[in-house]
This record gives sequence, C-alpha cells and structure tokens, in this order.
Amino acid sequence: MERQLYSLRMRASRGGHHQSGAERVIAAAEVATVTAALMARAMNTSGPPPDAVHCSLECLEPASIRQAVLPDISTFLVGGWRAGRCLANRLLVRAGVSERAASRALELLAEGAGCEGSVMRGAVVMNAQTGERLEGDISRGVRVSRMDLASEARPAIEALLAAVGLGHHRVIEALVLAAKVLGAPGIVAELCWSDDPDYLIGYVADPRYGYQRISNLKQQGDLRGGRVFFVSLDRALDSLLEYLERRPVLFTALGRINAPRDWYDADE
Repeated sequence: MERQLYSLRMRASRGGHHQSGAERVIAAAEVATVTAALMARAMNTSGPPPDAVHCSLECLEPASIRQAVLPDISTFLVGGWRAGRCLANRLLVRAGVSERAASRALELLAEGAGCEGSVMRGAVVMNAQTGERLEGDISRGVRVSRMDLASEARPAIEALLAAVGLGHHRVIEALVLAAKVLGAPGIVAELCWSDDPDYLIGYVADPRYGYQRISNLKQQGDLRGGRVFFVSLDRALDSLLEYLERRPVLFTALGRINAPRDWYDADE
C-alpha cells in the first residue's frame, strides 16, 4: 500500500500584500510539527509581522506523484548587480531566450511586474522569443505548488548542500521550485531574484545547465523582485500551467554541485 502524503502550503501577508510562503509535501505524522515550524517562520520576520497567516492541507493522490532528480548547481560570483544582470541576460540567451525577451524580463522584475509596479504574488509567464506576457492575471501570476524533497532523501540532500554553504531553507526551497519548473512541458528557462530587500542573490535556470546562482542581481534595500518563466509555444500553455500548479513532484537526489566561479564583465 502506498503511503498517503499531503500538500501543506503556508502564506503570510500584511495589509493584503504577500510577505512569505512555503510549500511542503509530508506524511500525516509530520503535519503538526511542520505546520508549527512554518507558522513560526512566518512570524519570525525582520520587518513588521504579518496580520494574516494561512496554512492549507490537501490530500494527494499517490498515483499522481512524480519523482525526479534536482538539477546541477552552479554559482557565479559577480562584482555588483549590473554585472549580475548582464550575466543573467547572457545565460538566458544561451538557454534559447531571445535577447528581446531576456531584456524585457530583466526590466519587468526591476520595475515591478505587477499592477502599477507592484510585486506579483506569482510568476510572469513569457514567450521566450517575442517577450509577450502570457499569464492571465498580472497581479497573481502563476504559482508553482505541490513540490518538495522526498522525505527519505531529505537528510542526505540537506547534508550535501550544507557542506558547501547552501543549506539554508531559502536556497533549498528555491532549488526545489526551480527543479519543478524545469520539468514542465515547454519551459525554456527561468529568471528569479527575491523581493527581500536584504537578499541580493538570484538565479537563472534552464534544462541543460541547471540552477545557476548569481551572487548579486539587485541593489541593497530594493523591495522589488519576482520570477519569469520563459516558454516555447510549441506546447499547450494549459498543460504547462496545470503541471506547475497542480502536479505533485518529489525530488529524490541531488545533481552535480559545481565549484563557485568569478565572473567579470568588462562593460560594468
């Protein structure tokens, strides 16, 4: 008999604006402990505390759960956010995104991709060639959900990441999310940096080169950030969105971890 698993999702907000969130896929015996940990994380913020925290629990159909391997990890050390964005542009173009679409995505995240320059709750979905936005709701965007490390693989994966300084939950959760995105039909690449004003690291991910961390993609104190998913329209958009938002995926192993490398742009 297959073990019953549950999708647990936490969302914290203040004044109607998203503050933080987390996703786990867990067994029934873990629900109370993990829910308490996510609630504590939501309340332990450097800024004003949330005025609303919502946790939802959903029973998953065992046959619907897919297993996969996490992507390779690379880290690029750059001298500043301008060099970081230049590198992000190059990595996106290498992945198959047009120069036009890559530049548009960088501008959107820098300006605020939501209504009137606000930060979106989810991700932008963008045609990888034309730069056209495809998500139906530009305030919500697309929310990737129902993914986690497989419980039996979690200790080993966390230990390997911690050994190279990547053991923080923020890194692990971003890696898991990027891994699920890279498995979606029609995905060409992803661009991401956080809206946390003190967290400057972001990444570009693509199916060939994996999860590519960039040490600086924004100025200190900048409240803007988000995600852009670049897609090829030779696949149905509906199936891609259904996979991202609804299909459960558990990751059972880690890819290769490459040594950090310096990157310098002569035009910086």
